[in-house]
Amino acid sequence: MKNWFKVNSAHLIVIALFIVLVFFYFTPVWQGKTLAQSDVVQAQAGQKELFDYKAKDGKAPMWTNSMFGGMPTYQIWQANENNIGTYMLKAVKFVFPSPMDTVLFYLLGAYFLFSVLRIKPWLAAVGAVAIAFTSYNFIYIEAGHITRANAIAFIPPVIAAVIMCYRGSRLWGPVLLALFLSLEIRVNHLQTTYYLLMALMVYVIFTLVDAIKQKQLKKFFIASGRQVIAVIIALMVNASILLPTWEYSKLSTRGHANITKVDNNNTKEKGLDKEYAYEWSQGVGETMTFMIPNAYGGASGGQLDEKSHVAKFFMEKGGASAVQAGQMAQGMPTYWGDKRFTSGPWYFGAGIFFLFILGLVIVKNRLKWWILTTTVLALLLSFGKNFTLVSDLFFDYFPMYNKFRAVESILVLVSITVPLMAIMTVNELLTRAKEIPNLDKKVLYTFVGIGGVCLLIGLLPDLFLNFRNAGHNNLIESFTQQIGDKSFATEMVNQLVLDRKDIASKDAYRSFVIVLLTFGAVWFYLKRKVSEGALLGTLLVLFLFDLWSVDKRFLNDKSFMEKGATAQQVFQQREVDQLILMDKDPSYRVLDLTTDPFSDARPSYYHKSLGGYHAAKLMRFQEILENQFNGALNEDVLDMFNVRYLITTDPQNQSQRIVRRSTAAGNAWFVDKINFVKGNAEEMQAISSFDPRKEAFVNQQYQNEIKAKTSSSATTGEIKLTSYHPDKMQYEYTATNDAFAVFSEVFYDKGWKAYVDGKEIPIIRADYLLRALQLPSGTHKVEFIFDPESHKMGNLLTLISSIILGLGIVAAAYFSLGETKKETAA
Repeated sequence: MKNWFKVNSAHLIVIALFIVLVFFYFTPVWQGKTLAQSDVVQAQAGQKELFDYKAKDGKAPMWTNSMFGGMPTYQIWQANENNIGTYMLKAVKFVFPSPMDTVLFYLLGAYFLFSVLRIKPWLAAVGAVAIAFTSYNFIYIEAGHITRANAIAFIPPVIAAVIMCYRGSRLWGPVLLALFLSLEIRVNHLQTTYYLLMALMVYVIFTLVDAIKQKQLKKFFIASGRQVIAVIIALMVNASILLPTWEYSKLSTRGHANITKVDNNNTKEKGLDKEYAYEWSQGVGETMTFMIPNAYGGASGGQLDEKSHVAKFFMEKGGASAVQAGQMAQGMPTYWGDKRFTSGPWYFGAGIFFLFILGLVIVKNRLKWWILTTTVLALLLSFGKNFTLVSDLFFDYFPMYNKFRAVESILVLVSITVPLMAIMTVNELLTRAKEIPNLDKKVLYTFVGIGGVCLLIGLLPDLFLNFRNAGHNNLIESFTQQIGDKSFATEMVNQLVLDRKDIASKDAYRSFVIVLLTFGAVWFYLKRKVSEGALLGTLLVLFLFDLWSVDKRFLNDKSFMEKGATAQQVFQQREVDQLILMDKDPSYRVLDLTTDPFSDARPSYYHKSLGGYHAAKLMRFQEILENQFNGALNEDVLDMFNVRYLITTDPQNQSQRIVRRSTAAGNAWFVDKINFVKGNAEEMQAISSFDPRKEAFVNQQYQNEIKAKTSSSATTGEIKLTSYHPDKMQYEYTATNDAFAVFSEVFYDKGWKAYVDGKEIPIIRADYLLRALQLPSGTHKVEFIFDPESHKMGNLLTLISSIILGLGIVAAAYFSLGETKKETAA
């Protein structure tokens, strides 16, 4: 044991250093505070109903009526109690609460990758810091994209495990690949996992080419076979997530459109709408932020203070005080790129970027070409609408690529490959500097190129940057409408442009200094003026200072609040909420028009909302939004969804008020007439104007399941909800004849089953998105139960595979221990 500590002492010291870094960055967490994350707030609101029932029943329901009229809860939260990864993640979180655990995963995962690449521990520590503290890793945390952040953290160890496999590791390589990939999938951000698989595909291609050259195809295929087994195990460990998600995705906005749309190529659209998917595309010029963080103005707002040009303008021309001017300046849009808004830039570190470019010249490692190819491919795809040649090719033809939005997100790969190349560059300098021809010139020329660009932007920002985007005139018009004076608005925006220049210039000078210091450290090492230890220590401090200070612009102590304060402030019960909640009927719905109802889940905290917030709504619901709520609300559709209350804003005094809708159809009703329609488009058109309580529109595909006499005969009777549970609803009815009942519940045939007096009957889709039943005459009980087979099968596969993975880890540890004992005895 003493020998083990001695051999691994450097690793243990590095891990201790990482813990210290995490501790100091997140001191508010240790003080009992929590992050006020916008996406977390949205998630908490959407999850409120399921957690209320979880507290009551001991388990969470699998369906919620709190958003979009109803959706599966495994799309917003899932326990995954059979998944071995769940307990591993909980163990870390128990010691290091969120977001400490995420940043620790960043550091440890990257360190493991560098260690597998046989980088010395202290240089590996520098590399881990370079990867972990990339700006968007912290911007994602601040915004509440914790699942995405955790998925990014597991990218490096998965890559490392693949490298181990191809190097010949027969046991630990496949076991660690299964473990890390299962954790990557478990944190449940499939878009990030998809990008990881793209990078690995490129790596495998390069490895295959190398195997052909080295005539080692047999070794390649054996290693690949082991990895296939590991990947299958990782997938099966997460079957409880993947199977229901795959099933849901085909019916969501990530799947096929139900109403045919035709694009420029006259083909039916699949997946997301291209314009929607490309909405957040990286500007080609914005790649400047890789080495100058605020070259494009940084975050959309909050960059200016009372010393800015805009604030001074407000004081001089508007008569505002310094405090007022500073507050108004903070809201000005300093970001001038092509995206609607941004939380911050993709910054990889000026010194790191300098070493990356140098590495393209001097690194001989065969990984260099994989890194370069992955970087270029990810960069081109991130441009989206700004460079459609490559993006459209992938969007139209590459499997599943069109399921994901915000294409700039693929830059997470670049945020790993750039530091990876930078550290490989330093490793080249440490191990083979004497073998590199004209090294001094290559280092000097790279510095002149990168440092020169930074210096020129600092001195002459207008030479490279415009500081105005395509919407510049629209910005002036918007301010003109608010202020009523175009000349005032024009001058104000001109002052904003000056502030944008100052912001870019200041950061350009900053980046130049970082590049200069990095160059100086390398130069003095090459001239034997400083030791290897001094070089690594300098780089560690320099990179940490550089990235840490930029990260603190977006995620700092002000981002934290006292525990409970977030819920008290964001979810504070309004008077309108209190009045609505006096209605104890469990089935009515609410539409809050004081916010963007279909992009905000906060109303779901207290109500069964027709609105909500989720990245993948049901496609049919989205199509109703596009066709029935585009520009105006279709009152008939509100009726069929049983929207009893609207929350609106009084235009006179901006107070919130309630509109009670007496025409809401209720939770269930009998219709007098069934109209059969030929297709989805006709069905959508039909519900544009109708009385949902008297007639229903049904696709002719269900015609054989409905008795002919029921389709045109009035029914005398009553149906009412007698017991409400999100995934189990009970009704009682009396009908004089066979009847057709429509329920104000979302149709989802991947788990919902209906029973009349305990006997299952088919569920029919009516009015495009509602459930309906053909019911026999008399007095009966109706029951809806949501119990998807995909969930049950997924849980079983997860349990079996988790046991297999656990046994694999134990076996790998046992055999490794045996080999260690043999080596010690020898």
